Amino acid sequence: MKILTAGQMREIDRRAFEEFGIPGVLLMENAGRRVAEEVRSLRGNLAEERIVIVCGRGNNGGDGFVAARHLFNLGARPRIFLLAGKNEVKGDAALNLDIVLRLGLEIVEVTAAAGRSRLNLKRALREATVIIDAIFGTGLSKPAAGLAAAVIGDINESPAETIAVDLPSGLSSDTFAVIGPAVRADATVALGAPKIAHVFPPAEDYAGRLVVAEISLPPVLLASPELKLEMAGPENAVPFFRPRPRSGHKGTFGHVLILAGSRGKTGAAVLAGKAAYRSGAGLVTIATPESCVPAVARTMSELMTEPLPETEEGTIAGAARPRLERLLSGKDALVVGPGLSTHPETAALVRSLLPGVRIPTVIDADGLNILVGKLGFLKKTARPPVLTPHPGEFGRLLGRSVPEVLNDRLALASRFAAEHRVLLVLKGYRTLVAGPDGRVSVNPSGNPGMATGGSGDVLSGLLGAFLAAEKNAFGAAVASVYLHGAAGDIAAAELGQRAMVAGDILKALSRAMKVLEDAAGGRKGRSFQP
Repeated sequence: MKILTAGQMREIDRRAFEEFGIPGVLLMENAGRRVAEEVRSLRGNLAEERIVIVCGRGNNGGDGFVAARHLFNLGARPRIFLLAGKNEVKGDAALNLDIVLRLGLEIVEVTAAAGRSRLNLKRALREATVIIDAIFGTGLSKPAAGLAAAVIGDINESPAETIAVDLPSGLSSDTFAVIGPAVRADATVALGAPKIAHVFPPAEDYAGRLVVAEISLPPVLLASPELKLEMAGPENAVPFFRPRPRSGHKGTFGHVLILAGSRGKTGAAVLAGKAAYRSGAGLVTIATPESCVPAVARTMSELMTEPLPETEEGTIAGAARPRLERLLSGKDALVVGPGLSTHPETAALVRSLLPGVRIPTVIDADGLNILVGKLGFLKKTARPPVLTPHPGEFGRLLGRSVPEVLNDRLALASRFAAEHRVLLVLKGYRTLVAGPDGRVSVNPSGNPGMATGGSGDVLSGLLGAFLAAEKNAFGAAVASVYLHGAAGDIAAAELGQRAMVAGDILKALSRAMKVLEDAAGGRKGRSFQP
């Protein structure tokens, strides 16, 4: 599902009219009808509801007038307040304003922050059971002020359930920053597609429950490859769970080599290895310091291990390079970093090894820390690697603070992937998968319980398995991230978020995968929700 900017939405509206003959008034009709349907689904007997609709003078207000008409036809008696004079309403919105007036519904003009009409509106909002916010749409680019800001405050003070049309008034659709006073909605009916403000905090927190309403836009317009930002879903993961060929064997499903572990940090290597196997890899080998091999080998019989020369500190030594180069032969994917350490000798080894690697590569954890200050090295790799930083690691790579990363993560991730020719998985709430071609996928699965040590190691192993078996690296990364979050959601539902550890995500992988396998095979499986 595409995520759009205000400009992209306007362009789609324009093309809908010019290429398909769909007029704006029809889109407005569908939008208002969907808002009314949402109110009916939430409240039931509309005749008993005290519904207040607050409209602006633009197209968002026009959507509100259409919603008022449909609610009236369903038995409600909505009260309509217009934050402008009736003569200021133009175009399609004016047409629907006239229809509402012909139906006999009163529209109260509120044109000043002080005065009797504002007091009447404030009283109506306080007594309402449902408020429909149709003041501003997606075009707002500066903070709400004056009358609009005052009314937004009145709406937020009301105990009524508030439903926003397209976007809570006061937010800007193209940023997840809260630019000024904004309506705190209980639900938002996004028209045609979600916008940036709908899906990232803190703006997302103002939208409440998001309902994406289909308003008869031709699907081909929303499928345009020029629209680079997308919300992932099961449909993105299902194609990677098609039935396996009957003639398949271990080699068919890929051999993953994991370069990981150091003294005291073997658990990270083990989690990555187990996740690679549980995600479908045919074979998994963990290359680790010689003294770490017993600790790794005893955890899972299926794991193969490769002892490597080590430093006095129990990290992989530079002398391991010839052995690693031989190990890479015949492998289908490489995972570098979990528990590896940043020992200078180990770091130099990794930086000297990676440019010659010609198989899909995942760089995580200490593998990322080794790259700090050495980003030019990334362009020397034979193929774009997959980097999986959390905000702290990404901040170190960029020389920025964590708040700076979080406040601008969408732009930073996209720019970094393109500039350094990598596939970037920026972990956290709404994990981003950014490709060097400008595509960005936003992941909706997962929960705060996954913020636990080792969760990223599980994702690294999962990614390694998918990349070993799939040619579509971007799609494989999107599917892996979605699956990882879905497994975390299953674990949280069973154990609660506070009690979760990374091993619980690992255990839940098989159940999450079974849902996707059933869907890929055309069988109806259970949903991710228990």
